[in-house]
Amino acid sequence: MKIAIANDHAAVQMKDLVTAELKDLGHEVLNFGTDTEESCDYPDFAKPACEAVVNGEADLAILICGTGIGMSLAANKVKGIRCCACSETFSAEMSRRHNNANALAFGARVVGEEIAKRLVSTFVNTEFEGGRHERRVNKIMELE
Repeated sequence: MKIAIANDHAAVQMKDLVTAELKDLGHEVLNFGTDTEESCDYPDFAKPACEAVVNGEADLAILICGTGIGMSLAANKVKGIRCCACSETFSAEMSRRHNNANALAFGARVVGEEIAKRLVSTFVNTEFEGGRHERRVNKIMELE
């Protein structure tokens, strides 16, 4: 699977950790984030990563900023993106299983390294259930 990853200055080290984890899981990673800790604006990185998902260049996106909230807000402005901000694995799993989320956001200042690895692993390894959930996801997409 191809995973787009994006981060701001608050999450450079976390991006590197998550990138290594994704590669260990056998995924290809497309880096849309910054590689420096110089202050920058998260929407500038969320947008191209999410566009890669919408355009079919990537299957999913992982977005990391200080809290995950800013990245998720920016991501959800990109037509076709369903991004969830999660700090624990149950929500990450259910966002895929029931909401067919195609982007995960979390905060480098909110979760530790081991939780981040579990979030990413859970998110990319969970399949959408479809069925009654597909009708609901379609209704969400109609709101665009």
